[in-house]
Amino acid sequence: MSVATGILLLGFTCSLLIPPGLSCGPGRGIGKRRHPKKLTPLVYKQFIPNVAEKTLGASGRYEGKIASNSDRFKELTPNYNPDIVFKDEENTGADRLMTQRCKDKLNALAISVMNQWPGVKLRVTEGWDEDGHHLEESLHYEGRAVDITTSDRDRSKYGMLARLAVEAGFDWVYYESKAHIHCSVKAENSVAAKSGGCFPAGAEVMVELGGTKAVKDLRPGDRVLSSDAQGNLLYSDFLLFIDQQHDVKKLFYVIETSHPRRRIRLTAAHLLFVAQVNGSRSFKSVFASSIQPGDIIYSADPRAMALNEVKVEKVGLEEDTGAYAPLTAHGTLVIDQVLSSCYALIEEHTWAHLAFAPLRFGLSLSPYLFPKDSSPSPQSHHQLDSSPSPQSHHQPEGIHWYSQLLYQLGTWLLDSNSLHPLGMATKSS
Repeated sequence: MSVATGILLLGFTCSLLIPPGLSCGPGRGIGKRRHPKKLTPLVYKQFIPNVAEKTLGASGRYEGKIASNSDRFKELTPNYNPDIVFKDEENTGADRLMTQRCKDKLNALAISVMNQWPGVKLRVTEGWDEDGHHLEESLHYEGRAVDITTSDRDRSKYGMLARLAVEAGFDWVYYESKAHIHCSVKAENSVAAKSGGCFPAGAEVMVELGGTKAVKDLRPGDRVLSSDAQGNLLYSDFLLFIDQQHDVKKLFYVIETSHPRRRIRLTAAHLLFVAQVNGSRSFKSVFASSIQPGDIIYSADPRAMALNEVKVEKVGLEEDTGAYAPLTAHGTLVIDQVLSSCYALIEEHTWAHLAFAPLRFGLSLSPYLFPKDSSPSPQSHHQLDSSPSPQSHHQPEGIHWYSQLLYQLGTWLLDSNSLHPLGMATKSS
């Protein structure tokens, strides 16, 4: 790609990332503005997510105590944020030490606290500890946990403080005591902390020539079952992978329905379409991590070329190998017989689809700009279709450069509530 083309795409992207009030598609409702999320305080002894702290679905297993004289001590970084009050009762500065992920979430929470209660700051009563003041295998010993209050120590605020901590992206939040809230995060090297928007390698799509195909085997030129903005099923061109990682292990949300039985697996930050509860056939996009039993999602009937509403019966977590995020011309696809968005990280499908328009436009021009590369002989085309290697179409492993660019621009231009708290995946080593 030339420099001029890259600059043109960047200009398009900047203009498209900040459109006026758009709805989440597909479906009706263009022009409707999204109402601010209503926050519900946690109740005493409630924890989110509703699993044990040191499980894969929360902050993950204990990895061992970090001592000040150990090699792992370099994993900790001090937090000197002036908007946070550190109790530091030991007068050693230990409460300021934490992992970078914990620091990032704590700093985000400090902003939310000041916005929620002007004049009030976030207060940390416990951070990293090596003196044995906590239970065995406490994440405080790894700098991955903090105990927090508000600076005014108003206990009536603690339920909402816990909710703000959830919104700030802490991986586990517990209204542990009437005197404080306990928050913790995943380890820096945890694959579960690196959560873009993907499907596992074995997830299946429906192709136009009949039958199904594993998502890892998709090639440019394939046409897969998808949906237009009105919810009509059609076959759409597969363009490229927004992300592809062949051997990485990821944590997937497993969303199951019955009547008919459907089972789709996707990472926390990926978007799935659910029915609006307003009596009209209108879709909205939500993060997979926000799906709850009772929500209505859409199952595809390829024979009738129709979408059917199905109720979510169960939501779970499962680790699997491979992570693939296919992009289609229409920005949607039917995967494991469920309609899904191609996008992740930002909870507005329409915004994401518009932001990817320059890339789709560039790809549509590539056969004319690079005829030798995009017009293979029948023999080579057959080899591409039959080869099991996901790299046979020469796309490098990892997150596509355009997606990384969009995410960086999004962090600058968009409200943090529009982005998934886990952020962009990093390429696994």
